[in-house]
Amino acid sequence: MYETILSIHSYWAYLVLLVLIVAVVNALIKTFGDKEYEAKDFRISLFTLIVSHIQLLIGLILYFVSPRFELWSELGGGVMSNSLARLYLVEHPFVNILAVALITIGYSKHKKKLTSNVKLKTIAVFYTVALVLLLSRIPWSTWM
Repeated sequence: MYETILSIHSYWAYLVLLVLIVAVVNALIKTFGDKEYEAKDFRISLFTLIVSHIQLLIGLILYFVSPRFELWSELGGGVMSNSLARLYLVEHPFVNILAVALITIGYSKHKKKLTSNVKLKTIAVFYTVALVLLLSRIPWSTWM
């Protein structure tokens, strides 16, 4: 079961990154191009929100069924001194939960705005910060 969830989590991450990059680039181009907010922009930001939340759920399931989770009982506070264990058990989950929270906040805030430029700027800011956070905590050595 662990291997299956790990594979799903890894492959779904490609989709999350792709959709998030599309959302960020779209919002930045439209913000700096002074273009109008359209239904397509709403769909892109909504799809990004949905895909990232699904990834979060898969990741939480993976976290608790992972053999690495047992390191908490074996090492206790020593997890923080082991860089690989710290990455998988603390940094990766925490930063990625924060990134998904930023996507959620950005999506919620942009819906309340009235003008196109402010809507797109809100998505651009929150989704870009989330993208940077996600890219910073991907375990690149094992993922590619």
